[in-house]
Amino acid sequence: MRTVIAKLQSREGKEAEMRAALEKMVAAVSANEPGVPKYELHTDNNDPTVFYFYEQYDDEAASAAHGTTDHMKQLGEDLKGVAGARPEITQLTWIAGVNR
Repeated sequence: MRTVIAKLQSREGKEAEMRAALEKMVAAVSANEPGVPKYELHTDNNDPTVFYFYEQYDDEAASAAHGTTDHMKQLGEDLKGVAGARPEITQLTWIAGVNR
């Protein structure tokens, strides 16, 4: 299992456009990437311009494939003029937890 947290920030006043593009991405991942058991979109409670993806992949191959999909390329196009900063990507290694 591979876990990634991606932080994305919209330009001020472009939050709705950013959210729409990111929700479109969630739908595309759900429909096209069986190696992705979890792909969740969140927003920061204290800053409406900040969004987070919490992503889990079955393995390194699924994670690598995600970055080369047509919908990832489309997301890059959709975020032109909307994104306020480059995405920050953090890769995590699972240690322990509770899953209910």
